[in-house]
Amino acid sequence: MKGLSHMLYIFGGLPGTGKTSLSSALAREIKAAYLRVDVVEQAMRDAGSSVDGPEGYNICYAIASQNLRLGLDVIADTVNPIQITRQAWRDMAVSLGAPFVEIEVVCSDEREHRHRVERREADIPNFVLPTWEQVRNRQYEVWDRDHIVIDTANQSADESFMSLCQQLKIRL
Repeated sequence: MKGLSHMLYIFGGLPGTGKTSLSSALAREIKAAYLRVDVVEQAMRDAGSSVDGPEGYNICYAIASQNLRLGLDVIADTVNPIQITRQAWRDMAVSLGAPFVEIEVVCSDEREHRHRVERREADIPNFVLPTWEQVRNRQYEVWDRDHIVIDTANQSADESFMSLCQQLKIRL
């Protein structure tokens, strides 16, 4: 599968839905720059900065913008929970004339989602994963525009990735 020149893939979804698995698999498949806000925010904490606002997202927007200017596809892996963050990604892409696609990853089976959240292990040094209660209580606004939705419930990671690839081909 080949991405379009300088395409921005905007991923969003609650922790534990499979967003990082899918977005990183896509990055490997199309050889795209991969930006994960959790990595950026943890690096900021490790450097002694507090992260209590949009700082990590703002850094990701800037790095994404630079990579798009270089003509690289960019995969943005963030929870992207509110309209303002989703709009900021879109605005950045539009300002550069870069096409973009928005992808929401969900797990519609609450029991499976909870199981995933509770059994995950952090893959970022010093990163503290959210609890199920924190995931359930997180502010997460309904998406306000057409986008790809990948429901990872009752599917393997490979099946979810194949669904993503099929939908991207339709959309691109």
